[in-house]
Amino acid sequence: MGHYERFIDISLSKASNLTSGKVYWKVLSDERAGIYGGQTIQVIPHITNEIKNFIYSTPQADVCIVEIGGTIGDIEGQPFIEAIRQFYMEVGRENCLFIHVTLVPYIKASQELKTKPTQHSVKELLAMGIRPDILVCRTDYPLEAELREKIAHFCNVDSDCVIENTDCSILYEVPLMMKKEGLDAVVIKKLGLTCSEPDLTDWYSMLEKLKKVKHSCEIALVGKYVALHDSYISVAEALKAGGMNCESAVKIRWVDSEDIEKNGVEKELAGVDGILVPGGFGTRGIEGKIAAAKYARENAIPYFGICLGMQIAMIEFARNVIGLEDANSAEINPASPYKVVDLLPEQRGITDMGGTMRLGAYPCVLENGSKAFSLYKQKEIFERHRHRFEVNNDFVPDFENAGMVFSGKSPNGSICEMIELPSHPYFVACQFHPEFKSRPNKPHPLFAGFVAAAAQRHLEGEK
Repeated sequence: MGHYERFIDISLSKASNLTSGKVYWKVLSDERAGIYGGQTIQVIPHITNEIKNFIYSTPQADVCIVEIGGTIGDIEGQPFIEAIRQFYMEVGRENCLFIHVTLVPYIKASQELKTKPTQHSVKELLAMGIRPDILVCRTDYPLEAELREKIAHFCNVDSDCVIENTDCSILYEVPLMMKKEGLDAVVIKKLGLTCSEPDLTDWYSMLEKLKKVKHSCEIALVGKYVALHDSYISVAEALKAGGMNCESAVKIRWVDSEDIEKNGVEKELAGVDGILVPGGFGTRGIEGKIAAAKYARENAIPYFGICLGMQIAMIEFARNVIGLEDANSAEINPASPYKVVDLLPEQRGITDMGGTMRLGAYPCVLENGSKAFSLYKQKEIFERHRHRFEVNNDFVPDFENAGMVFSGKSPNGSICEMIELPSHPYFVACQFHPEFKSRPNKPHPLFAGFVAAAAQRHLEGEK
């Protein structure tokens, strides 16, 4: 092919719990089903074969980028390294390229960059049967020509295959830095591809918007894993992308929902321009999230609920607007007399959580005239789901009579996917995870709308 457009990126290893879990569960399921005919299950070939099958089963693409996470030498990563070695042998060197991301640390005492860690990790890879074709060197300082030559010489790669990867002030500058370093040209040459020059106009435009924001707003992300920001990295990046759309920088206030329970909602959320409650599981910190939803609703602060965040909004509304004081979710309090969020009737009684989990992409039909419809600008959408509990349809009339709109439903109308309050500046929540479809140069409509509402509130507060 002369032009390559279809790419797929998949992640393997212990760092990707979902993927590794699928691999190991598939092997166990096959063993129980008798697929292996009573053989003793071993890492090789059974685990490694399933890892390769996972790669081979990906949708048709021109180029497949497979990330092997972790650190070379970790015992948990060895099955994945072995699997990718076998994969290389099966598809041939002309169809497979190894790019090794490695660290070149700076020793402050001697004021020099050290190449020994890179040499050592390459040696480890060679011992496992993998010879890196390209080395991407993470470094705090530029690699001088002499240092590049040294790395190339001791690691058995061409000098133009030693790629410098220094820190960037903006994460999205990294692809442009890699292009400037010639990574794309080396990959194309090594794989024997014929590619036209990429059109990066949109990417440059997006970076310009990032650098030239006109105003800012502060959004509270209310969760229970906020001490580790990476737990909500997709949500955080989607918020930043939403800000680009309205030329606003987004400052995130990381709020532990348990702190709201201890210190009060006013102390933790005072002054924010928007409140976002993301997905999650379990009962810890739930009352703090409910307090956050109430604070947003009563003070006309833009609110965005994702998955559990939608369920939280419904519990709060049921308690404080409809008057169902003990309203709750069946997940949080199975004894509640008003389970406004529950398993679907056909799922009740199933004890295996996997049997009640709704995963993957599902269609959703939007209500004409709703905020959701105005943001998406289309009637039917497809979004990614990962949850167990749904809106209890028995209570839908009560919510609607109290002013809540169910603006998105499954095509047959049996499952409520989105809610909103028309009387509120921006009070929107969804059962699905829109952060997974947001892109830096193409923000998700719900995030773009939410940040725009938060930015508008901030601007009005400055007047």
